[in-house]
Amino acid sequence: MTVGGPKISVAFICLGNFCRSPMAEAIFKHEVEEANLEDCFDKIDSFGTSNYHAGETPDHRTVSICKQHGVKINHKGKQIKTKCFDEFDYIIGMDESNIKNLKKIQQKNSKAKICLFGDWNTNDGTVQTIIEDPWYGDVQDFEYNFKQITYFSKQFLEKEL
Repeated sequence: MTVGGPKISVAFICLGNFCRSPMAEAIFKHEVEEANLEDCFDKIDSFGTSNYHAGETPDHRTVSICKQHGVKINHKGKQIKTKCFDEFDYIIGMDESNIKNLKKIQQKNSKAKICLFGDWNTNDGTVQTIIEDPWYGDVQDFEYNFKQITYFSKQFLEKEL
């Protein structure tokens, strides 16, 4: 896909849509705005494979880290539905468990390409490929997720547009 081509729709996925995927949505939107690429995107959203946090705002640590970095975050948790696989071009999971769960619910012949966000890692040793769930960790784990997600977002924009 190239600038000026068809608009892209991207969805970010984690287990509960509470920590990583709302952070990914917010950072990705921020990076798109910073690069003046808003016209290249139709939809940017995030979901959980479960409904554990449906209707809730993101984890306070996710919100805090985003705000510290000047990234706006405004999201209510929701669970991915089968229709999303035809509404989004890319459905991007944070870890292997997310990918496994997504492949279980993806219908045959849907348009979405399921990817691990770490697929955009240039493997230069800067960050780990898997975006680990920071839920049981501390604020440093959320900060590391922020670093990974920012890096993968920039790599996605560089390679896919």
